[in-house]
Amino acid sequence: MICALFRLALAALALGAFAAPAAAEWYEASTEHFVIYADDKAADIRTFSENLERYHSAMVFVTGRKAETPSPSNRVVIYVVGGEKAMRSLSGDRKIGGFYIPRAGGSRAFVQDIRNQQNGYPDFSTIILLHEYAHHFLLSSSRFAKPRWFDEGAAEFFASASFERDGSVWVGRPADHRAGDLAFADPVHVRELLDPALYEEKKVKGYDTFYAKSWLLYHYLTFNEARQGQLSTYLASLYKGMEQKAAGEAAFGDLDKLERELKAYARASRMTAIKLTPDKLSIGTITLRPLSAGEAAMMPLQIRSQRGVGAEEAAVLLAEARAVAAKFPEDPGVLTALAEAEYDAGNDAEAIAAADAALARDPARANAYVQKGYALFRQASEADGDKRGAAYSAALKPFVALNKLENDHPLPLIYFYRAQVERGAEPNENARAALERAAVLAPFDHGLQINAGMMLLGEGKITFARSILAPVAANPQGGWAAARAKQMIAAMADAPEGTPLLLGNLPEPVEVPEVELPGPE
Repeated sequence: MICALFRLALAALALGAFAAPAAAEWYEASTEHFVIYADDKAADIRTFSENLERYHSAMVFVTGRKAETPSPSNRVVIYVVGGEKAMRSLSGDRKIGGFYIPRAGGSRAFVQDIRNQQNGYPDFSTIILLHEYAHHFLLSSSRFAKPRWFDEGAAEFFASASFERDGSVWVGRPADHRAGDLAFADPVHVRELLDPALYEEKKVKGYDTFYAKSWLLYHYLTFNEARQGQLSTYLASLYKGMEQKAAGEAAFGDLDKLERELKAYARASRMTAIKLTPDKLSIGTITLRPLSAGEAAMMPLQIRSQRGVGAEEAAVLLAEARAVAAKFPEDPGVLTALAEAEYDAGNDAEAIAAADAALARDPARANAYVQKGYALFRQASEADGDKRGAAYSAALKPFVALNKLENDHPLPLIYFYRAQVERGAEPNENARAALERAAVLAPFDHGLQINAGMMLLGEGKITFARSILAPVAANPQGGWAAARAKQMIAAMADAPEGTPLLLGNLPEPVEVPEVELPGPE
């Protein structure tokens, strides 16, 4: 999910902004949950990596949840792109300090230069990353659909974490970056947070205090002794199917009184926070690898490719990638990036050749299998009718090889299912199980959840379908997937478990305001 404040704009970009510096010193830092690419000092990259793992560990400790350890390719990959100018060029928006794209087997975050703040409030670019990773973690560790205010309030609560020189992490510090919102933005009453319909009715066109007030409410309910247990009661009521307004009134009582308490709390000179000492946190193994000269030269191009390119930029990018590959023809990292550039430009045969060349030199290059598989699938979609079966069988081979390399990589599971659907066959039990597993491994990929939900409804697995669609429908940022999920949830409202429900003729969804979502059966 990409917060409105940190939206991704795919506009025409100034391609020269990512030229590699003359003395580039690119590193890859690999941890249990992250991969970081940065042109910076090794010590600073290591500190940054350690802090991110401490942050993950802190969220596990505070929430009591533990998400399944991701496969290597399903970790969040972070690209440190440079300063404000570079970020503007990449995003197409001068107001963006960083952004995150959730994808199965390819979640990517783009941040500005590393600024490790030890014993102090984090840099704003880091706050953006921490906010988005909080969404990623909370969605990966719980399939329960939560209200928008709770989702954003929790992300803001964790995003203001600070990291101490002794390895401690403070969680729940005041969200100083929201202080201006509380003071100057259009006010939002706590009743509006708890009643989505009322918020939509009263919402102004300008900037309001929704994010700041959501943080304030979450923080207050977490630390105020007199209200201990109320947040759990509220969530339990939602889980049982109670609508948001009623659940809020039942758990918190007089909402005008709560509003007065929140206003007083916002003026408090001190607020409680949680200090987690190093003995309560785990960072695991961190591996730091300097990139080869070829990989370093290709990295600015790889960043743009991973962000996503249109046809015009793909052509420019390919010319630059071929020039780098000509200088480093034996580097598997360069050849893998070249395969992606060829695929983006529509050159399937060339993409396959570059991927094969990369794998011949390093059979562990996961993205080379992916790019070869993408290219073969595109070729198979254009094959003549009597050759389509064989073409899709051949297209699956790179994904089968990748599955052997990473058993929990979601893309081979997705494409095993797609191969049967796209060749016109009824997906067998193994293919359906593969798509189900992929949806579990990548709950942050909302398009995948829609496809899996449609399949599950067709099998009559109504409860399972609702469980994976509800978090998509509750996505705070809305969008096509949220609107489609709401359509599907409405369509299955009275569907009995075990009865197949086919929704192949749903109209194109229209984005609508947030609505109450049914709880689990």
